[in-house]
Amino acid sequence: MTAPVRLGLRANAGQFGLLVALNALVGGMVGLERSVLPLVGKQDFGLRSTSAILAFVVAFGAAKALTNLAAGELAERLGRKRLLVIGWLFALPVPLLIGLAPSWWFIVAANLLLGVNQGFAWSMTVVMKIDLAGPRRRGLALGLNEAAGYLGVAATAFATGALAVSYAPRTVVWVGAALIAAAGLLISVFAVRDTGAHVALEQHAHGDRVAAHAGLRSAFVHASVHDPILRACSQAGLVNNLNDALAWGLAPLYLAAHGAGVRQIAVVAAVYPVVWGAGQLATGWLSDHTGRKPLIAAGMLVQAGALGLLVAGNGAFRPSFAAAALLGAGTAMVYPTLIAAVSDATQPRDRARIVGVYRFWRDFGFVLGALIAGIGADAASPRAAILIVAVLTGASGLLVAATSWQPRPVLQPAAAP
Repeated sequence: MTAPVRLGLRANAGQFGLLVALNALVGGMVGLERSVLPLVGKQDFGLRSTSAILAFVVAFGAAKALTNLAAGELAERLGRKRLLVIGWLFALPVPLLIGLAPSWWFIVAANLLLGVNQGFAWSMTVVMKIDLAGPRRRGLALGLNEAAGYLGVAATAFATGALAVSYAPRTVVWVGAALIAAAGLLISVFAVRDTGAHVALEQHAHGDRVAAHAGLRSAFVHASVHDPILRACSQAGLVNNLNDALAWGLAPLYLAAHGAGVRQIAVVAAVYPVVWGAGQLATGWLSDHTGRKPLIAAGMLVQAGALGLLVAGNGAFRPSFAAAALLGAGTAMVYPTLIAAVSDATQPRDRARIVGVYRFWRDFGFVLGALIAGIGADAASPRAAILIVAVLTGASGLLVAATSWQPRPVLQPAAAP
């Protein structure tokens, strides 16, 4: 006899825990690149232009943003689990392209596929955890999800940096990517279960008081223009990932230019997602009790201060380490809270689409951030590029603070009708 469908972390602990572990693997795929790939562009392929090096971040961000947008609609048509499996299939060619690349543009192509992998796989782990958790512990659920993903980023970022001292950096990246992609695909195929029934159960509790958005276009306009909370969350997510693109693509080059070694760069590259990942265990839970808006606004201002410290430290290791930790703390305040706020403002039947729209805008920040970092560094200096992003981040936090925020709904259906 099939067990009744129930919402809540305790009722779905097995599948929820499995999805948490799976998202650590999703994050690990990205973390493999964070401390060494910009250096590979300079050392292995002789690139001198920062814009050319950061083309891999632009490719990743554009592919991930567009995939996020498509993921919500495809999840409704194909199902969550099926789309998760498709995401891991896109990861399989990534290690081959990186390992055998005769030119930097093969690395860029690999990051297009990596962006598709992240767009489908991370989106589905997020949406499936929201489906399982129900509304009462949504912030905690998303804190656990994002913590796992970014601790995975941190672990592989540090590991690749440490191993790159003894082994060729590109070899470390492609071998790690092959192992992670194979494990993620096998777990998704054989262990994960779809969550469509949980969506139907939560929607039954909401009833039909509010009409669902008929398709992706309607959802996109609603989340991007009409709803002030969703609009504020989308712009904050975009600016947050301006910071992440900067930390990923420009920070290793900035530190190297000021004399930092590979091991020091790896430490700075890892401490940011460590604090970000671990901090979300607290901030996701906290947002369930204090509300979403205060954490989002304050977190954006903390990030702006961290970037200011990075510039003031002039590339020295200790202030760069402190800036990375502070940037991680600010991002931890913002990241799970934004997705929880988007979910609060969305009907269950619209969730996959609206979260996809939000994640489109958030990950489009990778594209803008890489362009600002690359063009700013080439035309002026890395310091100028970092300061531009710091100002934008502070302004984003003030915009969230000025947005009127509605209290979040509390609904907790316990069993299927």
